[in-house]
Amino acid sequence: MQAWRVHRNGEPNEVMRLEETDRPTPGDGQVLLKVLAANINFPDALLCRGQYQVRPPLPFTPGVEICGETPDGRRVLATPALPNGGFAEYVVADEAALLPAPDALDDAEAAALHIGYQTGWFGLHRRAHLQAGETLLVHAAAGGVGSAAVQLGKAVGAKVIGVVGGPEKAKTAHEVGCDLVIDRRSEDIVAAVKEFTDGRGADVVYDPVGGDAYVKSVKCIAFEGRVIVVGFASGVIPTPALNHALVKNYSIVGLHWGLYNTKDPAAVRACHEELTALAAQGVIKPLISERVALDGAAAAVQRVADGTSTGRIVVLAGGAR
Repeated sequence: MQAWRVHRNGEPNEVMRLEETDRPTPGDGQVLLKVLAANINFPDALLCRGQYQVRPPLPFTPGVEICGETPDGRRVLATPALPNGGFAEYVVADEAALLPAPDALDDAEAAALHIGYQTGWFGLHRRAHLQAGETLLVHAAAGGVGSAAVQLGKAVGAKVIGVVGGPEKAKTAHEVGCDLVIDRRSEDIVAAVKEFTDGRGADVVYDPVGGDAYVKSVKCIAFEGRVIVVGFASGVIPTPALNHALVKNYSIVGLHWGLYNTKDPAAVRACHEELTALAAQGVIKPLISERVALDGAAAAVQRVADGTSTGRIVVLAGGAR
């Protein structure tokens, strides 16, 4: 089979190589899946660079979430077992963790539903307890993770402010449902949030960026607001000033979605059922900006790494619909 493999760490378009290799062999409790579509996530770039919290042995295949087909013909969502990730024709995954692909979504959309939307759902509902009528501030709102949070915030009845970089991404953020879009390159985030909220600030901040995004967020957080720390796409991990959190009475909430797979797998399945229902109602729909063939995966991962993409880029394998 064909699979992209990384033999040394570095930039994706420099270290990913498409090779012929053997199909992975399922272990106990695992199943071999034919890959239909593999969604590209920022962690795929970090894996290539050797900067992710998980460092699989070299060589490895990146690709942390897929829509695949079981030997008996079921369409499922899976997180492949590294070092044999999803940018390949076949993967193995834990059978107990497979989730049914929603009928309302095609293979590319289904591949993009799993990690990003689960992260958004757990962050907004379980960790921050976002309520109807509250104001949600989403950084990188035109990206895959951010656009999922925007849709989920609107689904619960929140007012959503999206922060983006550049006019093209601003247009995308409007299209996914933001009530207000702020271009961080040309506008003052803090002033715009305070004006939109009549001085109150954002009740919940969804931050997959870190760095300056976090610094600006805590300057416009509301009384009893919640900042959800999702990731550090900027490459800068902020150092919270806890005295500031004390005097402004806000919470800093961490979210590592992957832990729920081991700590509370029943909650992951319940979340998937909720997401499936929302997809069937047309309330949420992954924003797919590009669908690329398997041989275009390295260049696509690089675009995600460089932050030039909007929405999701999905790698399609043979037979995808």
